[in-house]
Amino acid sequence: MVKLSEKGMFLLNGTDLVESYDGMSVEDAKKNTMAYSILEAHNTSGNMEDLQIKFDKLTSHDITFVGIIQTARASGLEKFPIPYVLTNCHNSLCAVGGTINEDDHMFGLTAAKKYGGIYVPPHQAVIHQFAREMLAEGGKMILGSDSHTRYGALGTMAMGEGGPELVKQLLEQTYDIKRPEVVAIYMTGEPAKGVGPQDVALAIIGAVFESGYVKNKVMEFVGPGVKNLSADFRIGVDVMTTETTCLSSIWKTDEKIKEFYDIHGRVNDYKELNPGDVAYYDGVVEVDLSAIKPMIAMPFHPSNTYTIEEVNANLADILHDVEQKALVSLDGQVEYSLADKIRNGKFYVEQGIIAGCAGGGFENICAAADILKGQSIGSDEFTLSVYPASMPVYMELIKNGAAADLMETGAVLKTAFCGPCFGAGDTPANNAFSVRHSTRNFPNREGSKLQNGQISSVALMDARSIAATAANKGFLTAATDLDVEYKGQKYHFDKSIYENRVFDSHNTPDPQTELKLGPNIKDWPEMVALQDNMLLKVVSEIHDPVTTTDELIPSGETSSYRSNPLGLAEFALSRKDPEYVGRAKEVQKAEKAVENDQCPAEVLPELKKVKELVKANLPEDKQYNKSNIGIGSTIYAVKPGDGSAREQAASCQKVLGGWANIAQEYATKRYRSNLINWGMLPFIYEDLNIPFKLGDYIYIPDVKEAVENKSTEIPAYIIDIENNEFKEFTLKLGDMTDDERDIILKGCLINYNRK
Repeated sequence: MVKLSEKGMFLLNGTDLVESYDGMSVEDAKKNTMAYSILEAHNTSGNMEDLQIKFDKLTSHDITFVGIIQTARASGLEKFPIPYVLTNCHNSLCAVGGTINEDDHMFGLTAAKKYGGIYVPPHQAVIHQFAREMLAEGGKMILGSDSHTRYGALGTMAMGEGGPELVKQLLEQTYDIKRPEVVAIYMTGEPAKGVGPQDVALAIIGAVFESGYVKNKVMEFVGPGVKNLSADFRIGVDVMTTETTCLSSIWKTDEKIKEFYDIHGRVNDYKELNPGDVAYYDGVVEVDLSAIKPMIAMPFHPSNTYTIEEVNANLADILHDVEQKALVSLDGQVEYSLADKIRNGKFYVEQGIIAGCAGGGFENICAAADILKGQSIGSDEFTLSVYPASMPVYMELIKNGAAADLMETGAVLKTAFCGPCFGAGDTPANNAFSVRHSTRNFPNREGSKLQNGQISSVALMDARSIAATAANKGFLTAATDLDVEYKGQKYHFDKSIYENRVFDSHNTPDPQTELKLGPNIKDWPEMVALQDNMLLKVVSEIHDPVTTTDELIPSGETSSYRSNPLGLAEFALSRKDPEYVGRAKEVQKAEKAVENDQCPAEVLPELKKVKELVKANLPEDKQYNKSNIGIGSTIYAVKPGDGSAREQAASCQKVLGGWANIAQEYATKRYRSNLINWGMLPFIYEDLNIPFKLGDYIYIPDVKEAVENKSTEIPAYIIDIENNEFKEFTLKLGDMTDDERDIILKGCLINYNRK
């Protein structure tokens, strides 16, 4: 089904994989990938090893664009230098926090007018569907402040990053990375009837995630099987590449993609893309499409994959395995059992959802309608909600009758909204189980709150098998088990919907427009520069194998406070370590005392003991005083940052006085970049047996000098005041560009850019 190569391989004529080839060097053949040519065309450094990328377009949604624009304003933003689309698909319901969500939308509209952007009102389209329909272009690059910014199937290399990286583009700076490795996703065969894009995506994710096979690399989709996939099918696979932790994706393009652009009235934006006659890939993932069966990603990660056939055949064992994994994911905060899901030997689920950038596409919903036509979802616990990804898609479903076919079954059609993907819509009942064609199934993504004793589960499936399950009144069913005639209806795009409703400045700013600033929209607090020496207190210690951004800063209703840095920070780690905020604030009092030229030990008496131990164990030139010390907090997590691009996973720590993270490794490049852009040191300690513990202090003398001198290993000292111990250990910093080091030295990106 999916096979990973143990080493790099050549691809000849786009069809033949070989391990060795005498006609061209590996380095020259690497230049013949599609990824290399696109990166080269957008690189401004003149050096293809150290890239400085300028993107063609930007896109953000209403959880992120306020903070991005506020950050850019603080740095002197006058206009958007490239097309920037502000969509409103996350806080669309305006159901939490009074007026604050709609206040953010009005901020976005006035910002689009003032700075020359594009504003997509709530319920018109989810961010990525609008980008596919209106922004993607062959051979171009798009940067978005959402992790699922992936338009590779349309020939556009797209990346999802934290907000500060978009700020850099708005200020006409660059996206700086080492040249990424490129992995071929070599497709053969053709999917069986009833197998959809989510099935293919989950098969790939399950094969590559744990080993990090494509981490921070570009996935390049090639091979004879690509031609057997429709544009919508490719898009559905492509958007899920984010869950592999890859950097970006790109696909070969053909007449089916040209037809997509033609349908959307943009055929001139199409570009045929193919690798060169001889291309070299740093790894290969072979995908036999004909061997893929309907898949399910069980809680609580998209990589926890099985075939639906496996689950139904080994139901008790697999559910028990999920329960055991939940002990780690949920930290034992709630009692978690799936035993009640077995009814008469079958697996019963209470909810099905087809939604968003992954599930809400035209073909997915049409296929679901074909399966459910003339059926009933029943009048028991099971419910089915369908969210078309844009109003043009919704309109066509109405015109071709698919909407009526679904609604007649008891399913509910709703407007374009990302909420079900991050716990802000269709929250199941306590202990309920939801199957979703959406992007993620981390804990809390379905809306439950562990701290309140609430837990429900999400599994990821394809729309076709969700519809088959709905036809079977909630009992887990693979779409391949049903004999269905799929109509294969043709899509017609109605652009008048956007022409009538979307504001497009056509890149013409109106500086006279006043920004509408609702009472919840706050400026970023002042942040200080890195001091000569650093004293950190460990205020949270997380030993899960992976820590998601949802655990660092929860989604759901907390998203309403994303325009208020201090207000949102109150929720940091609240569902993982509820004591974190209080501990961080206690340490922050000492930092504020230093800023006010007061003795920090007066507000945090334990610092007296800390200073005594420093004085007793280090020479005078390694000691500190209140004029050369930065006091703050740090968290330890084994592998933090999987999941969302949200910068707030880092910025919330920063505004609470955080100065660093310590990790064995960082799950994604984007989380590490967020730390750096908010002035936080991304320390690495590779041994899982850490020498410090919660409540210990870590003293790092001459840290500023170490950053200036590009040191990769930094001596530090653990101070255990409880046991009167003082011991040395070494932290690593990893590669950083000169600009990244300067950002750290100045305290954050805002300070770096402030004029």
